[in-house]
Amino acid sequence: QSQLVESGGGLVQPGGSLRLSCAASGFTLDAHAIGWFRQAPGKEREGVSCISSSDGSTYYTDAAKGRFAISRDNAKNTVYLQMNSLKPDDTAVYYCAARAGPGCFSRVAYWGQGTQVTVSS
Repeated sequence: QSQLVESGGGLVQPGGSLRLSCAASGFTLDAHAIGWFRQAPGKEREGVSCISSSDGSTYYTDAAKGRFAISRDNAKNTVYLQMNSLKPDDTAVYYCAARAGPGCFSRVAYWGQGTQVTVSS
């Protein structure tokens, strides 16, 4: 069975850092672009970042630019999201998703179950 499992969420103070991991099982990530999304309470799910599998191109929303960094380790079948300078507005459930193809604009094929990130003093 193909699945994605996120980890690394937790409670962090404003200005702190977290690294989220997205591990795949049942399929290999190297043929899929991987995106990170988040959903805050009472808000719609929104994209955060994406990394392609074809050339490693990365994309970030304005909220993530300069603070977040996405990377992939195909040998470990895992994608990471390094989040720095965290703000209370970053509080959300973070999901990773495997796109159906190597590009970041193909449809989502698999979703993870999500990991909670809470930024609070």
